[in-house]
Amino acid sequence: MRIPLAKYGIRELMIFGIPCVVGIGVSIALFPWIVPVPLFFLAFLLNFFRDPNRETPQGLEFIIAPADGTVSHIVPVFEENYLKCNSTKISIFMSVLNVHVNRVPVHGRVEFIKHTKGKFLDARDDECFRSNENNLMGLSLTGSHTKIAVKQIAGKIAKRIVCACKVGDVFEKGQRFGMIKFGSRVEVFVPNSVQFEVMVRVGEKVTAGKTILGKIRNRN
Repeated sequence: MRIPLAKYGIRELMIFGIPCVVGIGVSIALFPWIVPVPLFFLAFLLNFFRDPNRETPQGLEFIIAPADGTVSHIVPVFEENYLKCNSTKISIFMSVLNVHVNRVPVHGRVEFIKHTKGKFLDARDDECFRSNENNLMGLSLTGSHTKIAVKQIAGKIAKRIVCACKVGDVFEKGQRFGMIKFGSRVEVFVPNSVQFEVMVRVGEKVTAGKTILGKIRNRN
C-alpha cells in the first residue's frame, strides 16, 4: 500500500530517510539489536510527512481548519499587516505527531504574503504570536468582498515554513498550500466587520481540510 507523502518533504525524506534505510540494512546484517533505532527514525519521518487525502466541506460560507492540531486560542486581536482591523483569531497548535501539510481554509485569491524573520519560541507560548518567525497570507474570498488572513508560525523545533503560493494565485477550499516542518502553530484571522459564527472551542482537535472553524453569515 502506498503511503501518501507530502511533496514539501521530499528533501528531508531523501536526506534523512536514505541513511535510515541503509542503517536498517546494516543493522540486520551486523547488529540486529540496533535495528529498532533506525526503524524508529524512519517511522517518525514517514509519519511526519504523511499527506492523506481529505473530503472538504464545500459551502462557501464555511471557513475550515488550515492545519491539524488542537485549538489553543480564540481571542480578539488587531491584525496590523493585511486586514488592518480588529479581528477574531483562531490558533491551532500542531504537535510533531500531527499531519503538517497546511490547507487553504476558503475559496479565494491570494492578495498578500509577508514573511517575517524572528525567534523560535515554543508554539504554545503566547509570545510566539508576536516574536516568532512567521508567514502571513491574505485571502480575498471568491464572490465576496470578505477578506481573511492565515498565519504560519514556526515553533521551537520547527525551523522552516513552506508557503508554496504567490500573490494572484486562486485556490479552492482545502487545497494544499504549504507546511511547517517539525511542530508549529497556524492562525486564522476573521475581521469583526464580518458576521462570523465560531463553531469550535479551545481544546478541540481539528483536522485540516475537514473541520469547520466557523460560518460567515454576511459574505457580501
